[in-house]
Amino acid sequence: MIALTARLSPSALDTRRGVVRMHPEVLDALGLRAWDAVKLTGARVSAALAAAGDGPPGVVLLDDVTLSNLGVTEGSEVVVTPVEVAAARTVTVSGSRLATTSLTPETLRLALTGKVLTVGDAVSLLPQDLAPPPGADVPTTRRKLSNAIGTTWTSELLTITATDPTGPVAVQPSSLVGWRDGARTGDVAPAPAPAAPAPRTAAAAEPARPPVPLADLVGQREQAKRLSEWLELTFQRPDLLTLLGAQPRLAALLSGPEGVGKTTLVRSVAQGAGAHVVELAAPSVAVLEAGATARRIADAIGEATARQPAVLLLTDVDALLPATTPPPVATVVLDALSAAVRTPGFALVVTSAHPESLDPRLRVPELVDRELVLPLPDGETRCGLLRVLLRDVPVESGVDLGAIADRTPGFVAADLVALRREAAVRSALRQRDADAPHVGQEDLLAALETVRPISMSTSDTLQTGGLTLDDVGDMTEVKQALTEAALWPLQYPDSFARLGVAPPRGVLLYGPPGGGKTFLVRALAGSGKLNVLSVKGAELMDKFVGESERAVRELFRRAAEAAPAMIFLDEIDALAPRRGQSSDSGVGDRVVAALLTELDGVEPLRDVVVVGATNRPELIDPALLRPGRLERLVYVPPPDAPARAAILRATSRNTPLAGDVDLDAVAADLDGYSAADCAALIREAALTAMRESLEAAEVTAAHLTAARRTVRPSLDPAQLASLAAYAESRSS
Repeated sequence: MIALTARLSPSALDTRRGVVRMHPEVLDALGLRAWDAVKLTGARVSAALAAAGDGPPGVVLLDDVTLSNLGVTEGSEVVVTPVEVAAARTVTVSGSRLATTSLTPETLRLALTGKVLTVGDAVSLLPQDLAPPPGADVPTTRRKLSNAIGTTWTSELLTITATDPTGPVAVQPSSLVGWRDGARTGDVAPAPAPAAPAPRTAAAAEPARPPVPLADLVGQREQAKRLSEWLELTFQRPDLLTLLGAQPRLAALLSGPEGVGKTTLVRSVAQGAGAHVVELAAPSVAVLEAGATARRIADAIGEATARQPAVLLLTDVDALLPATTPPPVATVVLDALSAAVRTPGFALVVTSAHPESLDPRLRVPELVDRELVLPLPDGETRCGLLRVLLRDVPVESGVDLGAIADRTPGFVAADLVALRREAAVRSALRQRDADAPHVGQEDLLAALETVRPISMSTSDTLQTGGLTLDDVGDMTEVKQALTEAALWPLQYPDSFARLGVAPPRGVLLYGPPGGGKTFLVRALAGSGKLNVLSVKGAELMDKFVGESERAVRELFRRAAEAAPAMIFLDEIDALAPRRGQSSDSGVGDRVVAALLTELDGVEPLRDVVVVGATNRPELIDPALLRPGRLERLVYVPPPDAPARAAILRATSRNTPLAGDVDLDAVAADLDGYSAADCAALIREAALTAMRESLEAAEVTAAHLTAARRTVRPSLDPAQLASLAAYAESRSS
C-alpha cells in the first residue's frame, strides 16, 4: 500500500467513471498494470480502476464521485492498495424515481458492467468505455440508456446497497442486478432485496486511526481548550448550566481553510472528553436522493444518541446546506438536527471552509449558536507541524525544518502531510537499494516543486519559476519601490507598528506594453516567497447580478487563506474603470465598489498585498488610487540602452553566441524596442540560424541583423509620451 494526496482529475474523460490515475512509477511500485483494481481508503473505503496519469509521484487523481465516496476533499490523504475483485453474483442498487421507473434490470446491468463496485458507493450510469470487458457492447448500452431516460442519463447517480459476495465486485454478463425495492418485470431476475445498510460512519468503516494527541495540535491549543470546556459542561455539568439559566446543549461550527485540521481537532478533543464520535461527510450525503439523504442523517443521529456521550461530526456542511438554492431536503435535515441537539448527552459539531456559503437557518440561536475559527498556520506553526509530522520518519541530520517552513507560505496541515508523502516517495525512488533510506533536505525541497497549497490548486495561480528581483537587470529604482511597497509590509510589520503607521495596501505598476510588468511581479513574488493569485481584469466580469462581486470576495478570501500572498490584477483598467462611464449595466461600477470594500473594509487585509498592472492608468477609477488602497504608483519606463543590453544578455543566457556578436552595440541601436521585443529578437535570430542549418551551433551577428528585419519595435511614441506625462503629473 502507499499513501498519496488526492487531487481532482482535470480530464473530462475520467469524469464519474470510477477511474483513478497515478504516476507510472507508483503503479510499478504497487505491482499494478493499467486497469487493475485498487482499494482506496480515506474517511471511508471504496474501490476503482487504476490507470497511469501525468501527475507527480505523490498524487492520485480522482473524479468528483470517487472523492465523495471516500468522504475526502482535495489535498486529503488516500491510501491505495491492490485488491482482488470478485465477479458479482447479485448487485442491489437504489436510485431516483426517474431511474427506477425508466431502466430495466438488463439496461442497468449493461451500464454497470466492468465497473468496480463497493457497498455504500455512489456510481454513475456512464458506461465503462475506457477499458470495456470482453463482449461489452458500449454503443448499444449508450443508445439504450439514452432512449430510457433521455438527456439526464449522464448525470444520474445510483447507490450500491448490497452485493454478493461482499467486498469489491465487478458486474459480469451473468450477474443479477436489481433495485432495492424489487425490480420491475424484465428478462433479468433481480437480486433479493436486503435491508439498507447502516450509515458508514468512521466507526463502521475501516478501523479508525487513533486520534492525534491534544499535545500535537500545534497552533490549535486555544481552540482545543475552548471546545474541551464546552464538551465538559455539556456532558458532565449540565446541572450547572441549567442552574445559571443556560440550556445544556452544544451545537458548534468549526470553520477554517480546507485542510487546516478541523476534523482532526474534533476527534482529538472528543477522545479527551470520553465521547464517541459519529462522522458523516456532507458531500457524500448531498449526492443521494432526498429520501436517502434524510435516512442517512436520521441513522447517524440515532447512532450518536444511542452511544452517549457522543458527538455527531458533520463535515463540509456547506455541501448539504448551501446558502444559495438549498435543496428541499434541507428543511428536513435542519428539523432533525434541531431536535437532536436537545437530547441530553448529544453534541453537534459541523465544519466548513466556507461559512459564508452556509444556509443561514443553520446558524440561528436555536441550532448552531457557537463558532470556532482555526487560523492559517504561520511560519512558526508550520515548523512545529513539520516537527510533529516527521517525528517518526527517518530524517537526515542536516534537515532544516525552519527553512522548509519559510518556503511553505499558505500551507495548512494537510498540505504539509502531502509534502511529507511526496518527500517520502522521492526519497524511496532516490534510495531504492539503500539499507536504511532517510528523508533529506533535498527530498523536501524537491517535493515543494509539485506540492501546492490546497488554496492555490486552481488555474489562476501564478508560478514564479524560481525568479527573484536579483534576476531583473537594471530597473534599480523600480525594484526598490516595489520592495518597499509590497515586501516590507509583509517582512517588517513590527517596524510599521513601532512607527505607528499602517503599511500600504497595494501598488500599481504602469508602463508601456511589453515592458516586463508581469515579469517583475513574478520576480517580486519569488523574492518574498509569496503565493500569487493572478487575475486578468475581464475574467471577473459576469453579466449576472452579484456574480462579479462574489468573484471579487472569493479572490480576496482565497488570498487570505494562502497568506502571505499577492493578488495580481493584470489589466486592471478593464476591471476597475471610471465609474459612471461604462455601458455594461453597472457591472463595472459594482466591481469597483467590491474592490474598495475588500481593500479597506471592516476586516483588514493581513499578509496580503495587491498589485495591479496596466498600460492605461488614466482609465482606472480614481477612488482605487487613493491612500490606503493602491496608493503607491510605480512607473515601469521603456528600457534604455543599458537595460536593453541586460535584457539581451539575460534572454541569450542559454543561446550560444558567436564571437562577432556585441550585445551592447546591438542594444544601443534598438530604440523603440520593449523588453518583449528584445526577447523576441534573440528568439528570431536563433530561428534564422536554424533555417540556414538545423545543425547550427551558434547565433552570429548576421543572424541578429536578419532578425531585425522581422522583429520591429512595438513601442508607440505617442503612448510613451502620454505615460511619461502621467508619471510626471503624479510625481509633481
